[in-house]
Amino acid sequence: MAAAFVAPAIIATANLAHAGAQAEEALSASVQASMQAAISDRAAPHLVFDSEADGVAWLNEMSARLATKIPDSTTRTDFLKTVHYEASRAGLDPQLVLGLIQVESNFRKYAVSTAGARGFMQVMPFWVKMIGTPDHNLFHLRTSLRYGCTILRHYLDIENGDYYRALGRYNGSLGKPDYPNLVLTSWQSHWKYDRPRFAAVANAGNQGTPGVSNQVK
Repeated sequence: MAAAFVAPAIIATANLAHAGAQAEEALSASVQASMQAAISDRAAPHLVFDSEADGVAWLNEMSARLATKIPDSTTRTDFLKTVHYEASRAGLDPQLVLGLIQVESNFRKYAVSTAGARGFMQVMPFWVKMIGTPDHNLFHLRTSLRYGCTILRHYLDIENGDYYRALGRYNGSLGKPDYPNLVLTSWQSHWKYDRPRFAAVANAGNQGTPGVSNQVK
């Protein structure tokens, strides 16, 4: 476990993120079990749309927008498929998650905040102890996105869908408008995508796998 974090930690010192940190708080047994179940998902990430053409259109559009941040096309495609899958299964708009990642880490895999939050979605390590297993590496793409989306879904549920308060909890700045405004502005100005409307978010439950018709590998 310790060895797995040595190299990323060295890299991260040059890539500090200026994000806040989720606050550690007690979870009820039912909430903890639900979040643990979400984290344990092992299905391969994939795009889920009403048609393959819709999925390809979304991927091409998002890839063009992300090209300056993640230049390698293979890495970029894998990243976007993982964002879409993890966001959709948590009942989140993938574009919102892209906006959050832009604000939190600016798409830097090994980013570390001054508070110790790690990875693309700047997840605090205490979450691994609370809902994960010791081998979970928060610098790993799928792990970071899975944790981040599950945690944001948790905060949205607590706040009855209030994005401002949920995002404030995610950043550890509840009650202050700066961070939620940054994320929502990033979502609306850089990542908003209305056409075609993918079924994955429309039909997704809070933590379940979306019930949709076509999978775009």
